[in-house]
Amino acid sequence: MSLLDLPEQDATLVAGVLARQRRALAKAITLIESSRLDHQARAHKVLEALLPSTGKAIRIGISGVPGVGKSTVIEALGLYLIEQGHRVAVLAIDPSSSISGGSILGDKTRMELLSQRDEAFIRPSPASGALGGVAHRTREALLLCEAAGFDVVIVETVGVGQSETAVAGMTDVFVLLQLPNAGDDLQGIKKGIVELADIVVFNKADIDPRAAEVACGQMRSALHMLRPLSTHWQIPVLKISAAKKEGLTEFWQAIEKYRQTMVAAGEFDSKRKHQALAWMWDMIETGLHQQFREHPIIKRELTGVADGVSCGKITPAAGAHQLLGYLK
Repeated sequence: MSLLDLPEQDATLVAGVLARQRRALAKAITLIESSRLDHQARAHKVLEALLPSTGKAIRIGISGVPGVGKSTVIEALGLYLIEQGHRVAVLAIDPSSSISGGSILGDKTRMELLSQRDEAFIRPSPASGALGGVAHRTREALLLCEAAGFDVVIVETVGVGQSETAVAGMTDVFVLLQLPNAGDDLQGIKKGIVELADIVVFNKADIDPRAAEVACGQMRSALHMLRPLSTHWQIPVLKISAAKKEGLTEFWQAIEKYRQTMVAAGEFDSKRKHQALAWMWDMIETGLHQQFREHPIIKRELTGVADGVSCGKITPAAGAHQLLGYLK
């Protein structure tokens, strides 16, 4: 889709993103995050127009246990990369309250120095109950950042756990942050997310260097017991101190080496193709769920069926079968 096919408002927005205007990028992300149907229709066309300008960035996913210093690591790495001539976008996902639905969205505060750089763009977004601690529109926001000329896009998840692995499905390299003295082997962390890691990094290694060395050794031993994602890549276990800016060069070199290795093995592009197809199916499931709730008969009968299930008069399976039957 060309700019000529878009309404003037959206054509201006697309042109602004391509011109690397931060305000235009922020407005475009706000558009794709909107739940309004008319906004979603516009967002699809804007993304389609920008799609040829995407795909050139390295996409980095970062997750880790609470207190590991994800924001500190991202800020330190971002500032380091800017000094190397890169432009860095950070999509930081904040947890949403299950009661009020609100989020603090404090990542710009936690990354104060990085947020002040013209070469950086930080966008905090609420998880809003999305599985994996990843906002519903993070994938689209990632593409918008690429179209705006950012060659490094970092996605920070809420925390870590079995359901926090969605970020691995939209990034090129998945980094797992760990803490020394947090337990031996896989203590305190789910096995599932370790299996998805491409690089493991122990932060705050300066506090107790010996404990950090022991933790790295234990993690390397644990990784040998897991089936590798790629036969061409042995997961490195690194030590850094984001607060003291130590180990960042080695950290970035590991990311670059991973990309070079995967490109040479032909797995880099195939991974992105698989992610694109998985993304499509996720969108289909989301769309079907939305259509289900908007179906006129279901909207009329849902309350009664739900009351019957909650009171024990109807089994959950029977209730679901009844409601799904209205789609035929």
